[in-house]
Amino acid sequence: MPDAASAPRLGSLTWLPAADHPELLGPPVAAALPALQGTAWVAAIDDQLADTAAFTEAYGVPPAASANCVVVAARRAGQTVLAACLVPATARADVNGLVRRHLGARKASFAPQDVAVAESGMAYGGITPVGLPAGWPVLVDAAVAAGDLLVVGSGTRGSKLAVPGSVLASLPGAEVLEGLGRPVPDEPEPRPAEPVRERAPDDRDVGWGERPADPSDADRRYLEDRPPHWGSD
Repeated sequence: MPDAASAPRLGSLTWLPAADHPELLGPPVAAALPALQGTAWVAAIDDQLADTAAFTEAYGVPPAASANCVVVAARRAGQTVLAACLVPATARADVNGLVRRHLGARKASFAPQDVAVAESGMAYGGITPVGLPAGWPVLVDAAVAAGDLLVVGSGTRGSKLAVPGSVLASLPGAEVLEGLGRPVPDEPEPRPAEPVRERAPDDRDVGWGERPADPSDADRRYLEDRPPHWGSD
């Protein structure tokens, strides 16, 4: 039985044995814990900070120590199959490529939010591979499976689970795939502003010469149109 002395140190959170705190977990997750092939830890968080970017910034957990679980809807043989993809938080699931081909689907896309919530029984932003419905394929990126301890959802937005990668890879229906997660490209650097170029003295909208003060000046056209070297000596 794990105790406080063996709790992981991940960010500024207080990690507790998940099996001892079902009140912090979504119901499907709490029900699945007894069958888990390893120890899981849970930490309470502000439910407004459940999204990965806000969570890592608020609690100091490195993005490399987190994994995201997304629900995918794959269309094949006239039916829609739901699957879960678990990838590093620094990557995106290759839904239209590797996932679609692996599931033998004609088309694959992220499941709509209401479908993902209703079918998983978990809160959006807290969906986790632990406790998903029986029969769902659970595709795990090889980098996640090799991870020491990964922070994932807990079925609710008010907490997070920390689970060894090997335990996640041993979940019912789990398959480890190399290259499931594709690195998120860096934001392109903004292009430098174009330098302001001064116009040449003779590059004026009114012509090569100067505009006379009096519009009725008889030499108006001559002064405006003459080349700049005329009359300069």
